Amino acid sequence: MATVILVRHGRTTANATGLLAGRAPGVSLDKLGLEQAGLTAQRLAAVPVVGVVSSPLERCRQTAQLIIDRQPGSPYAPLEDDLVECDYGQWQGRALSDLATEDLWPVVQTQPSAVVFPGGESMAAMQARSVAAIRRHDAAFEAEHGPGAVWVAVSHGDIIKSILADALGMHLDLFQRISVAPASVSIVRYGVDRPSVHATNTDAGDLSWLANGIHSGDAPVGGGAGQNAP
Repeated sequence: MATVILVRHGRTTANATGLLAGRAPGVSLDKLGLEQAGLTAQRLAAVPVVGVVSSPLERCRQTAQLIIDRQPGSPYAPLEDDLVECDYGQWQGRALSDLATEDLWPVVQTQPSAVVFPGGESMAAMQARSVAAIRRHDAAFEAEHGPGAVWVAVSHGDIIKSILADALGMHLDLFQRISVAPASVSIVRYGVDRPSVHATNTDAGDLSWLANGIHSGDAPVGGGAGQNAP
């Protein structure tokens, strides 16, 4: 299968002030967020990607555009509604410090599979739609460009955590063990037998080895020799 690079948007004005932005319009990258996204775009410039699929929210579109601007060609760049932020309902726009006093907060921390945000979405539905979208785009990119294709999905923290949990074979109730920082890079390849996770939550390091594609055979016993840069 193809290889997907999962990128969280850079830091936003809401992140910096401790607000849960959710799907609110007009939430953009702050100065640090632009710098973070620019550094991620620089890391990815060494990897010719066939597509940059983005959540439709402004902070993701800004991050995606910086990545596209550093690519040598013109990768396919659609917006994907199923990669949009979780619908937090009545929690949207509130301070995280205030939300931490809600009865639902410890359930979000320990049993997210049981969470339905008041007036919003369940976390299980969030994971189902986002994983389905990633697998759908991944199959389409492989069908068009072959198994060596590499593409980028730009989305949100909880979305990427839920995708990684699925790829790792983790129950959604364990997904709070995964950290996904602003503008971080995680890498997943959906193989014939199972997904393989090649990186999580990285904010530095050479990615040029991805230009050679990822070995898609059996997992090497003992860990193997690693990837070679071109």
